[in-house]
Amino acid sequence: MEQVLSLCRRRGFFFPTAEIYGSIAGFYDYGPLGCELRRNIREAWWRDVVQGRADVVGLDCSIVTHPQVWHASGHAESFSDFFVDCRESKMRYRADQLFFGAVRVDGRDLAMLSVLDGPEMAAEAAEKAMAVRKKLALAGPGEPVQLRPVLEATEEELARIPSPATGTPGTLTAPRPFHLMLETRVGSVADAATTTYLRPETAQGIFVNFSNVVDTARQKIPFGIAQVGRSFRNEITPRNSLFRTREFEQMELEYFIAPDADWQAIHGRWIRDRLDWYASIGISGDLLGRDVHAKEKLAHYALACTDITFRYPFGVQEIEGIAVRGNFDLTQHQKHSGKSLEYFDGERHYVPCVVEPSAGVDRIFLALLCAAYDEDEMDGEMRTVLRLHPRLAPIKTAVLPLVKNRPELVVLAEKIAQKLRRHWNIAFDSSGAIGRRYRRMDEVGTPFAVTVDFQSLDDGTVTLRERDSAKQLRIAAEDLVPCLRERIDGPDRP
Repeated sequence: MEQVLSLCRRRGFFFPTAEIYGSIAGFYDYGPLGCELRRNIREAWWRDVVQGRADVVGLDCSIVTHPQVWHASGHAESFSDFFVDCRESKMRYRADQLFFGAVRVDGRDLAMLSVLDGPEMAAEAAEKAMAVRKKLALAGPGEPVQLRPVLEATEEELARIPSPATGTPGTLTAPRPFHLMLETRVGSVADAATTTYLRPETAQGIFVNFSNVVDTARQKIPFGIAQVGRSFRNEITPRNSLFRTREFEQMELEYFIAPDADWQAIHGRWIRDRLDWYASIGISGDLLGRDVHAKEKLAHYALACTDITFRYPFGVQEIEGIAVRGNFDLTQHQKHSGKSLEYFDGERHYVPCVVEPSAGVDRIFLALLCAAYDEDEMDGEMRTVLRLHPRLAPIKTAVLPLVKNRPELVVLAEKIAQKLRRHWNIAFDSSGAIGRRYRRMDEVGTPFAVTVDFQSLDDGTVTLRERDSAKQLRIAAEDLVPCLRERIDGPDRP
């Protein structure tokens, strides 16, 4: 993870927001390469999930909406996470991400230990348990530590749990709810302004516009409404770089179905489709998984939920959730607004149910970088390379004149670059040895490089280099656009 983040910093993928003022935890600014990668993720999703299907249409809703929306959805009253504070260190922890367990030997409970959520927490707990046994001069391996979240601790257990910051037992407060929505005020006079919230999800805008879309888009159930947009959550402990932030971008789809439809089959198809999509953008199957939520862990309105997970360096985490939400949301907005949100299929009126695939742009962004990062040896040197899929790569092609002290080479290369720039984001680089320029492009994931050399002046051909294999192909400059289009967009894409 440190290598990936170092590359992102060095090459300008993203930075902590307002860094010159000390930044704010949980907010990030995207640099030139990061902007392109995020845009490519959004466009790939929109093209495949919306434009590529006859049964999905798009929507773009306001970030700030009527406050009653959040009361109807339940967010205003109950959208919270639980946290605990350490009275001694003043550190704050999410109660479901701080784990505790008893150190036991021969059936005796010797002490409690605590560890933070992460891929190594079981090993860390075993190491801490061994330290406790050693301190008490008790030989033997002891019993395995059974970890549970502090959210489930009894009052008696909480009094014995040591703070992870200080190691002192009894300094953690009882878990308390923390409201996750960010408030804002709408109006020119503070006293008369209406208090509302920055949206914590994009889904509610889709639900409140359901009738508008039905009346205007000429879609018949089953059909979907998709939206890409920013959401905000006042996370207790932003962590793991872009994975958990306070401002993030979602790509959500509400797929509306009849109440008596076979929702299990539809849910299963969406799970398979979404896994196939990740494979199509270069995330291999061995890095992906499924986490099927147990019934007792589901939201009160959900019939089922399966998370698609990704194996990040800091552990296996959710990259997309695919939930069956029933008709809770439409029913709530119908009740609170007094306006009918029923659908008429020609024979009957009903409130449809929804299947909701919901993905995070920023989590996919981070997953792509982690999956693509590689180091290998080429020409006797170690190189860093991002093996990004060409569809997602921030720079599609670099145009490189072999030397910069021959004006005719530079002019021809600039002419070729200008032609390619009409189709893709292109880099032009004439500084340094050609091998060094290749390495610079490899490091940011540029899949192709076009080298303009002396032969180009004679016969109009150029060298097309492929990033991963470093293989080179001699090709006529006039054939570059169709050749690259097939390699970048695929043979079936216009």
